Order: sequence, then C-alpha cells, then structure tokens
Amino acid sequence: MAENDPGQDPYGTEDSRLVSLEQRLKQANQAEAVRTGRAKAGVDRNYSLGNRVLATLLGSLAGGALIGWLLDRWFGTSPWLLLTLLALGVGAGFRNIIRMAGERPE
Repeated sequence: MAENDPGQDPYGTEDSRLVSLEQRLKQANQAEAVRTGRAKAGVDRNYSLGNRVLATLLGSLAGGALIGWLLDRWFGTSPWLLLTLLALGVGAGFRNIIRMAGERPE
C-alpha cells in the first residue's frame, strides 16, 4: 500500500497536516466565540502583573503611612515615625516589585 493511498495507516501515526488543521480550527472557533461574545477573552499576563505592581506599591505606602501615623499619635513623636515608616514602606514596595520582575514567566 502506497503512502498516499486512501485507507488505514498501518503504523497508526497521525498526519501532521490534520493535526495542524485541527489546531487552526480550534483557534478560529475560539476567536469567533470571543468576537460574538459567547466566550470571554483571556486576561493578559502583563495586565495582571501591572495590577500586582500597583497594588504592592500602594499597599506598602498606605501601610507604612498608617502604621507610622498611629505610632506617632501613640508615642507623641509626630512626624518622625510617620516619615520613617513611610520610607520603609516605599523601600519594601520597591523590593517586592523587583522580586516580581525577577520571577520566571508561567
């Protein structure tokens, strides 16, 4: 039996053209579903990373400022603990952002 003859393949291997066609059909069906609103588009990883960076920076700033303000009110050392913990919050935020930037992509 010749290789291009119709019929069953004696070795059971799939034709790479059929596999490629199936993959392209799946992509086209997914794109059509997103276009017509039947499926949601996937979230971009860069968008997610940007949100994480923003939340980290704002959270560290707000946390340092809040804790510093509370300690200043408690100890009566206004504004020194606020400024110190705000600077530490900025440093911690940047450290976490640098750590996020160094992670391997998924």
